[in-house]
Amino acid sequence: MKSLLDVRVPVRARRRLAVAACIGSLSAVWHSPQILGASSAPADASNQPARDAAFAPARIREPAVAGLFYPAEAGALSSAVDRLLARARPEPVPNLKALICPHAGYQFSGPTAAHGYKLLGGHDWRTVVVLAPSHYARFKGASVVGASAFRTPLGDVRVSSLAARLARTPPFGPERPCPVQRPAWAGQSSRPSPARGQDTPHSWEHADEVQVPFLQRALKDFEIVTVILGEVDAAEVARGLAGHLDEHTLVVASSDLSHYHPYDQAKALDTRCVKAVCDLDLDGMLEQEACGRAPILALMHLARQKGWKAKLMDYRNSGDTGGDKSGVVGYASIAFTGEAEGSNPYSIEERRRLIELARQAVREAVTTGRSPSVNAEDFPPSLREPKGSFVTLTQQGALRGCIGNLRATEPLYASIISNARSAATRDYRFPPVRKEELDSIEFEISILSDPKPLDFTSPEDLLAKLQPHRDGVVLEIGSATSTFLPQVWRQLPDKVQFLSALAKKADRGPDDWRKPGTRVLVYRVEAFKESELKQ
Repeated sequence: MKSLLDVRVPVRARRRLAVAACIGSLSAVWHSPQILGASSAPADASNQPARDAAFAPARIREPAVAGLFYPAEAGALSSAVDRLLARARPEPVPNLKALICPHAGYQFSGPTAAHGYKLLGGHDWRTVVVLAPSHYARFKGASVVGASAFRTPLGDVRVSSLAARLARTPPFGPERPCPVQRPAWAGQSSRPSPARGQDTPHSWEHADEVQVPFLQRALKDFEIVTVILGEVDAAEVARGLAGHLDEHTLVVASSDLSHYHPYDQAKALDTRCVKAVCDLDLDGMLEQEACGRAPILALMHLARQKGWKAKLMDYRNSGDTGGDKSGVVGYASIAFTGEAEGSNPYSIEERRRLIELARQAVREAVTTGRSPSVNAEDFPPSLREPKGSFVTLTQQGALRGCIGNLRATEPLYASIISNARSAATRDYRFPPVRKEELDSIEFEISILSDPKPLDFTSPEDLLAKLQPHRDGVVLEIGSATSTFLPQVWRQLPDKVQFLSALAKKADRGPDDWRKPGTRVLVYRVEAFKESELKQ
């Protein structure tokens, strides 16, 4: 069996192949006269010219880097992956949704990748979507694998029917030929070379392939969709993918971190990158060094849409695993989790009870001017506890009223009654709700944790500590106070814009949140909408 170090590639290229899993830079590639089928502009994955009409993807996606990035013999590969998984000791996480995993040779990044894949046990994963960067192909969009199976030495993995559906969802598109710079190791590849002009983004890509043997050993039965990202808006990728995900679908973003810096410099760069990811700081991530930045950004956008949290499982670099610290490549495994099952303190029945109570309170306020007559003993203890709450009314998606209290001054059920009445009749931004509007209004309830002061030393420190989509924020500037629920981050994802809008809401200047003496408190909410609870 050929090992990575047996392959006849020049020594320096061989080292970089193993450590970083990429040869050269794309900026250099596209100016090379050796590009197969090169053109002056990248191909479009979703709108190929007529000359490609006869192209048909291979039925089997053959392995390109078996024997290069990982062992080519099935027994050796199984043993290698199993050893890596056995040695990994990640902290358990609840309700796993997605992973970031590296894609270098297993000798170098395998220990870190194993910390992510070790988390897959005990979950009913049926489909895995792998988002990988393009190291060798130039094209626009996101190319979805066209094969019916993905092969490694461990056997074939079925390509999910989701691939065909996804390929019809912009900015995704079907696998098509495009300009490709074949890697330096192509002559040593485990796959036959395609005919000239038939190379696709998937032909030589290793960033998706190296994830598959880990998945094969960590999962019993699953289907796969591999997507190679070219020149594409990561936010569009997230929006296109979001509607195709369910509780049985795992997303894996493939990426290494910084490349070929001295050991200490690389650690500093990678620390900033990991922090940007775990803070879901999209602007910050744009400044980081990672060959899979596009897949990472797509996953971060997806996490912000769905309220997922990110947590580092393992970090190391090739200086830790390979010894040479003069020029290293960084690797991280990061887990994304959703709200853990059973973590909601309020049952579906209790949520429905509160929504019905809010609707009853508004109906009474609009039709009779009175509050509903209720008996505290009719409510379970959880709804009699003092809690802060907000009641939000919307009409055809537009805000129609929102009133609440930050502090827990009365039982939750009573808070819902009073805030619902006020949202319908006392929100100064809107006229009172009319009787004929009742059937067209949707109710949303937010139950608040107690606001806690956020300690910060400067405006920059405040920006660093805020957690978008998780923090509700109370801003106190002198005697002026205002708050935004965490849901407002959807409209104002930029931290500076968020705080500036919050300052303006308090009738202060947009930059007054930067003034000395400003106080910030944060809280979390459990929010639920009427439409989500309908049977």
